[in-house]
Amino acid sequence: MARAPSAASRIARGDAIALTKALTRIDSRNPSIDPDGPGEAEAARFLASVLESWGFAVALQDVADGRQNVVAHLGRPEAPALLFAGHLDTVGIDGMTHSPFDAEERDGRIYGRGSADMKSGIAAMCAAAVLAADSVPDPSRRQVVIAAVVDEEYDSIGMRAFAETASNTSACVLTEPTRLAICPAHRGFVWIELTFTGRAVHGSRYDIGVDAIRHAGLFLKELEDLDSTELPRKTHSLLGRGSVHASLIEGGTGLSTYPERCVLTIERRTLPGESQSDIESEVRALCDRARERAPNLDVSVRLITAQSPSDVSTEAPIVRSLSDAIQAEGTELSIEGMSAWTDAAILNDVGIPSVCFGPGDIRHAHTPEEFVPISEIDTATRVLTRVARDWLEGRE
Repeated sequence: MARAPSAASRIARGDAIALTKALTRIDSRNPSIDPDGPGEAEAARFLASVLESWGFAVALQDVADGRQNVVAHLGRPEAPALLFAGHLDTVGIDGMTHSPFDAEERDGRIYGRGSADMKSGIAAMCAAAVLAADSVPDPSRRQVVIAAVVDEEYDSIGMRAFAETASNTSACVLTEPTRLAICPAHRGFVWIELTFTGRAVHGSRYDIGVDAIRHAGLFLKELEDLDSTELPRKTHSLLGRGSVHASLIEGGTGLSTYPERCVLTIERRTLPGESQSDIESEVRALCDRARERAPNLDVSVRLITAQSPSDVSTEAPIVRSLSDAIQAEGTELSIEGMSAWTDAAILNDVGIPSVCFGPGDIRHAHTPEEFVPISEIDTATRVLTRVARDWLEGRE
């Protein structure tokens, strides 16, 4: 990518708006979810060049073939670190109603795939780190670390790799789109596949046929009862209740044949305190209840994948620091739960208190029209600059 260094040199030091536009113009669709996606390589090289020109110590961390995290430091190496983190990958562009990579500025907004989720957040955190360091006479006691990772939209291999190296990190702000709200918590999720096995015979042979689809229906009735009566009984102060839904179903071979097989996949959104094993046990209990109505019900249960919930106390130092900075900037303080899953869960799992705060609205992510308000990029940059400056000065 011959153009990256020269293009990077045109991004003024600490200019979050220009950096947002430049990153949005780079196609970084995740190849694991979009076969035409080129991946994050060009965006990673470009961002690394910008940060080097701003005075960061920068490294590219190999994660997978052609996919690298950008890890950058300001301050004294090995000193206690405040982490600003985000992801470089985006989802696909099918059905978009505007050009996905022009970064058009219109009506006080920047339009483009990834503008909200989450290249504006990456730009704000990088600009804030360098502006904070510039304002601190001696930023040598502590450090601010930037991690711009790959693959958050699929399996988070980037953050998993980075988390293994994130020693001496006191706290993290992930600049996911939160509309400038502080989000200390979000749900996790568990994906499970259930395969119901029946007996395929001619449709007239009710006496020996076993209907796998109908058995799946009995399970779905139990799933409905779980979602409507049991899950609402347990809530989280910021997240409300957990949930479950049937995602995909497939089965049967013809109108006159009892279906021998029915495959159902479900997603269970989990609250802090609920584990993967808890949910697997919950699903198996639903199967047992369905079997009470059909003793010949035959089902196998397979875990597809799971991601942990995330939960940080609203009294945690990083939440207080963000709250103080938001109010000092004259912005309305809002603390709420995040609707989507994020890499914060991975960092919290390794003991790094991690919360989300950033420009843009998650409701506009992954949609035909994605944009970020320029005013929110500016506000996020100013808030994060205060947080980073206080950290470098040893106030937190």
